[in-house]
Amino acid sequence: MTDLRVNGNEMLTETAYLTATPLPENTEYVVPRVGGSRAKVGVPTVSLVIPVRNEARNIAWVLEQIADDVDEIILVDGDSTDATLITAYSYRPDIRVVAQEGIGKGSALRTGFLASTCDLIVMMDADGSMAPQEIRHYVHFLTNGYDFVKGSRFMGGGGSLDITPFRRMGNRFLLAVFNALYGGELTDLCYGFCAFHRRYLNHLDLTATGFEIEAEMTVRAMQAGLRIAEVPSLEMPRRAGKSNLRAIRDGWRVLDTVIAGRRREPRPPALASEIVLASQPATLIGGN
Repeated sequence: MTDLRVNGNEMLTETAYLTATPLPENTEYVVPRVGGSRAKVGVPTVSLVIPVRNEARNIAWVLEQIADDVDEIILVDGDSTDATLITAYSYRPDIRVVAQEGIGKGSALRTGFLASTCDLIVMMDADGSMAPQEIRHYVHFLTNGYDFVKGSRFMGGGGSLDITPFRRMGNRFLLAVFNALYGGELTDLCYGFCAFHRRYLNHLDLTATGFEIEAEMTVRAMQAGLRIAEVPSLEMPRRAGKSNLRAIRDGWRVLDTVIAGRRREPRPPALASEIVLASQPATLIGGN
């Protein structure tokens, strides 16, 4: 049983973390069927979107860790030339493979979002740096009053075994700019483990093609008035291969995205004016 530190102080067991807030009254859990799968009545369905390109040495580990409460796994293939898809199908014959439209991580994610059919969308990387076991935390908060949930490596209970001092410094700078411009209280901006209600996809109005999509999603979620929460997440080292991230180039693109968002013509908010108190064990970031 894993201990989690929430809001930088109280230690909670994983079970307590997931049950600290009651589920909505119209949600009913029934006894799981044999095999460990969860039978669901009135529980939102979950799409998991994973961009892949030549991740044959990593994708098997990722797929093996995904629990049965994920209803749809979408691999967005960026024209892999190795055995990524063969390996993926051998471990999870039920996956959906969608050909990526455009170039870059942002294009891949937008392709996957549009292909999703479930109520909730979770996005994560294919390199083994993110633990699929954490998906349940994101889903928990999406079913308890929040609209957009971000993973944070830098809040209590989170961490990174991969980030370099240079990247950490860049993240702090970009985060400071974002919080200053948007009045936010984020602890992590450039991390790609996120989840949101699919019904708000049009309100996010995503256009980014590269790694800056993670910042763009957060900017648009704030502008749309979505209720945002952060949950602690542990980033592990990539299991094999090299990342396509280029710290300086992609950092500039993130900065441009954050600043450009302030000049963007505001759209009507997705939600009516309403204050949602952060009584759950997470950090409430925004929301009208």
